[in-house]
Amino acid sequence: MFREVRRNKKQVLSEERAREILANATSGVLSVMGDDGYPYGVPLSYSLKGDTLYFHSAKKGHKIDALQKHDKVSFTVIDKDQIVPEKYTTYYRSVVVFGKARFVEDVTEQRGILTHLAEKYSADFMDGCDDEIDRCIKGVQIIALDIQHISGKEAIELAKQEEAETV
Repeated sequence: MFREVRRNKKQVLSEERAREILANATSGVLSVMGDDGYPYGVPLSYSLKGDTLYFHSAKKGHKIDALQKHDKVSFTVIDKDQIVPEKYTTYYRSVVVFGKARFVEDVTEQRGILTHLAEKYSADFMDGCDDEIDRCIKGVQIIALDIQHISGKEAIELAKQEEAETV
């Protein structure tokens, strides 16, 4: 159902390593089927919990309209992007997730997800978290992306470079 990563000066990442990158990165691009069949990619902050990525959004807009029509999405994170001009290349590491998006409607679940997002992005400021959630929760849409497939790859040169640094 999902294509395997092609290998051409690339190294396929293990699912464990891909999940580690997802857990630690702070942003990525959610791609949806947009208006008139045009793809629409939007940069987002997110959190990973188990087999689900979570996003928050306004309740209206292009992304929401697209998700109401088509629940199949992809999400891409670029972990490393090292330009190597003298070799006319880039040493990179990236992860792509495929899955189905759904809207989280249960208020208790929404609060838990917003708290999880706050723990990731505002860990040193959790004292005000509940008040902030109370203030904004009615205007926020929580989106869950249930992961069906993860793939990741990196430049072989980057893998070798990092392996040499750890020896």
